[in-house]
Amino acid sequence: MAVLTGRRSVMTLYCEPKDPIGHCARIVLAEKDVSVDINYVRLDNRPEDLDELNPYGTVLTLIDRDLVLYDAQIMMEYLDERFPHPPLLPVDPVARANNRQFRYRVFRDLYHWIDSVTGKNEIAASNARKALRDNLTVIAPSFVHCRYFMSADYSLVDCSIAPLLWRLQYYGIKLPNQAKPLLKYAERLFARSSFKFSLSEFEKDMREQ
Repeated sequence: MAVLTGRRSVMTLYCEPKDPIGHCARIVLAEKDVSVDINYVRLDNRPEDLDELNPYGTVLTLIDRDLVLYDAQIMMEYLDERFPHPPLLPVDPVARANNRQFRYRVFRDLYHWIDSVTGKNEIAASNARKALRDNLTVIAPSFVHCRYFMSADYSLVDCSIAPLLWRLQYYGIKLPNQAKPLLKYAERLFARSSFKFSLSEFEKDMREQ
């Protein structure tokens, strides 16, 4: 078990120690400085009480009093609304909708490939690594003029993509030279104290220091 200590509220989060989706939620918790008991468990060793709380048989589950959430994006938006400082979503409805759309594309276009990358089928894994490399290279130029993901402000989109960028080396993905703006953006994300605080012991060992 790991515990994040803060000043606001006590919650419980169940997640796998190397799951990038759960890592997204942990980054938001760290950004908000929320007190949370983080229980790192494996899918094949799920606590029995999760069977009653999470109907989908997955590990990622956030419990806040009587509220139980098991979707990472819902968790992240809930945390931003409950703990509004620092804000991680824009106030303007159009900008907020764009933020949701960007996160949708991050999960659909990028995280979609993770199961194949980490699977046992080497042909599928190779194809998935190429798809991820190509997709990331395509968006790299947008970071020449934007400090964060399509924005001057840090947001939930950055919380969503940071775990994937942290794992590129672990997944065996090397980006080409034209992706340097993206790599510099990634280093800005990794330098945040909240990101460092969000890392599990397993995740700390994913990258060569």
